[in-house]
Amino acid sequence: MNLQNLVIATHNKGKVREINDLLAPFGVKVKSALDMDLPEPEETENSFAGNALLKARAAASVSGMTALADDSGLEVFALGGEPGIYSARWAENPETKIRDFAFAMNKVKNRLEALKTSDYSARFVCVLALVTPDGEEQIFEGEVRGHLEFPPRGENGFGYDPIFVANGETITFGEMDPAKKHEMSHRADAFKKLVNSVFKS
Repeated sequence: MNLQNLVIATHNKGKVREINDLLAPFGVKVKSALDMDLPEPEETENSFAGNALLKARAAASVSGMTALADDSGLEVFALGGEPGIYSARWAENPETKIRDFAFAMNKVKNRLEALKTSDYSARFVCVLALVTPDGEEQIFEGEVRGHLEFPPRGENGFGYDPIFVANGETITFGEMDPAKKHEMSHRADAFKKLVNSVFKS
């Protein structure tokens, strides 16, 4: 599979930056769906893998390039795995009509407090889907486990990073140096599997 030119099937600048950093050592030239003004398909599947494949297939079809899509989210065990595949939708503030992760993190906090639970364990999940224009497909899944802490801390990262503390760490992903996060994140875990399959096979 030729990955010298790759389109990242996302309009999320934070994801583009992380994926670009992870692929940089392999000399891959990356463009994003945002750069190429590709349409963003509606995520209608009921799993991370399904949504990642949906996005990668759409980008590969329109661009004629190999496409890499990421579907990821936060699963809070006491909430039955929510927000899960709806992690981004939880950030849609009905009052402001914009995606606001401060709103989403507060929603998680309120749900946990309503349960009166002491179980704040959680995990980030990432599924990467790699799809070529001729239909070759591969999927790679990664995770990082930890727990949630409130109030949110840190200006690094994006999404739910300011409330997530990985197992063995004392600071949130939002406080962590991006290079260190790249070594241990759910996205990094999935990327290690992608690299082993695509670049080291």
